[in-house]
Amino acid sequence: MSFRIIVLAKQVPDTRNVGKDAMKADGTVNRAALPAIFNPEDLNALELALRIKDQRKDCEVIILTMGPFRAAEIIREAMYRGADRGYLITDRKFAGSDTLATSYAISLAVKKLEPYHLVISGRQAIDGDTAQVGPQTAEKLSLPQITYAEEITEVSEKHIVVKRRLERGVEVVKSPLPAAVTVHSSAPACRQRVAKLLMKYKHARTVTELQNETKDYTELYDQRPYLQIDEWTVDDLHADVTMLGLSGSPTKVKKIENVVFAHKDSKVLSASDEDINNLMKDLIDSHVIG
Repeated sequence: MSFRIIVLAKQVPDTRNVGKDAMKADGTVNRAALPAIFNPEDLNALELALRIKDQRKDCEVIILTMGPFRAAEIIREAMYRGADRGYLITDRKFAGSDTLATSYAISLAVKKLEPYHLVISGRQAIDGDTAQVGPQTAEKLSLPQITYAEEITEVSEKHIVVKRRLERGVEVVKSPLPAAVTVHSSAPACRQRVAKLLMKYKHARTVTELQNETKDYTELYDQRPYLQIDEWTVDDLHADVTMLGLSGSPTKVKKIENVVFAHKDSKVLSASDEDINNLMKDLIDSHVIG
């Protein structure tokens, strides 16, 4: 059996561009109003998975994401960087899911991909900053979990050794496999696209995307089955619909605010030693430096 790594990734709205239309009336994020990007810490997680793949010839890296049809974009992006294949969990019944409902759906999908050795994801998504989906998924799968991972220093068939980034230092821990790992932003940045992989997977599509294409790729996909990105719905996961979407989500977003930082006053300084000394004194007195 190959060493199988499942990378949990999310396509998120770019929260650097939050505006007045970023929230719907029902308290959910209006994702159509914001550009979509690959969640940054999930890219860190992908890089750690790919580094294991670099060391092991028998390693398979699978991308698993939940979202609307356009979320297949990050599956292709991961494949351009070295992932082997991907699965998209998508259904209107998932809409409005909070971390509890999301982790429930993801845990069912991970079970469909058994056997596996490692489930790895970013510490948190920038659209929620809760850092709950990874640990909740691990709990539902009864997996040991390591959070705030910065580096995977050792991997074998039976265990993994991870360096964690903590508030006041680092910690090295060892866990049996299979296990779940969430990755801190201090982990290595993800590698860039590989031109050869871009050419190989540029036509990778989900069934829904193929149905919307203007070209007939039927023959191409029969010849190259690795281009097919599987879609899983609520029925495919045999999920309890009462535990999904808004009905299965006890967390509600009350309000989203766009905070803009602005200076209150300014100083005009000359190049004289006196002005520079006065500035340094003000900075020290206000505890900005020193």
